[in-house]
Amino acid sequence: MISVCLATYNGGAYVGEQLRSVLSQLRANDEVVVSDDGSTDETLAVIARFNDPRLRLLVGGCKLGVVKNFERALQASRGNTIFLCDQDDVWLPGKVERCQAALADCLLVVTDCVVVDNELKPLSPSFFRLRSSHPGILHNLWKNTYLGCCMAFRRELLQMALPFPNRIPMHDMWLGMIAEAHGGTCFVAEPLLLYRRHGGNASDAASKSTARFSKMIADRLFLALLVAARSLRHWLTRN
Repeated sequence: MISVCLATYNGGAYVGEQLRSVLSQLRANDEVVVSDDGSTDETLAVIARFNDPRLRLLVGGCKLGVVKNFERALQASRGNTIFLCDQDDVWLPGKVERCQAALADCLLVVTDCVVVDNELKPLSPSFFRLRSSHPGILHNLWKNTYLGCCMAFRRELLQMALPFPNRIPMHDMWLGMIAEAHGGTCFVAEPLLLYRRHGGNASDAASKSTARFSKMIADRLFLALLVAARSLRHWLTRN
C-alpha cells in the first residue's frame, strides 16, 4: 500500500491539478492523506469534487503550520511506502514506479524535478543542478537539498522520525537527516515532478536563503544534536 501525504492550505487554485496527477498513478488500495490547515478558499470544495475513496481528508481546529500539518498527515498514514506531496506541484508519469524501485536499495529517495512558474513554464530543467543536490549529512546540514515534494521513503523511517521535535527547520530536512543516519538515502537524477514557484509557496527551496548566517548556524547545530539524540534513543530501544 502507498500513502501520499498532502498538506494543504488555501491551495484551491492548484490542488485539483496536483491530485489528478497523483491519483492517476495510484492503485485502488492506495491512499492520499490530505491534512488541511484551515483553508478559507475553495481548497476543500475542490478536493470533495473528486469523490474518490482513496482520498482521506483531515481537518482540525487550530492552525498547525507547515511542519505540524505534514506530521498530522504522516501520523494518519497506513502505507508501507510514503510519498510527501505539496498542493501546487504536478507529478510526472512514472514517479511512483521509479521511486519504489529506488527504495529497494535505500530508506529514502529524493528525485530531481523541473522548476516551473505558476503556468508550468520551465524556469530550470534541474533542481539538483540549482542546489548541488546529493546525499551526505554534512552537505545537507550546510545546504539542505532534501526537497519534500520529491521524497518517498519506507514506513520504517517514521518509527524513528515521529514525533517531530519542536523547532526543527523543516519536516523534509528532518526526515532526510534521520534517513541518512539509518539506512541511507539515494538521489535519483531524473526529473519526476514539476516544482511550481508562484510567490505564494510555503517554502522556496529554489531561492537563496535570506536567514541571518548566525541563525542558520545555530539552527543547523541544534538540528544535528536532535538527530544524534533521536538516533541514540532508537539504538537504545533496539538493544
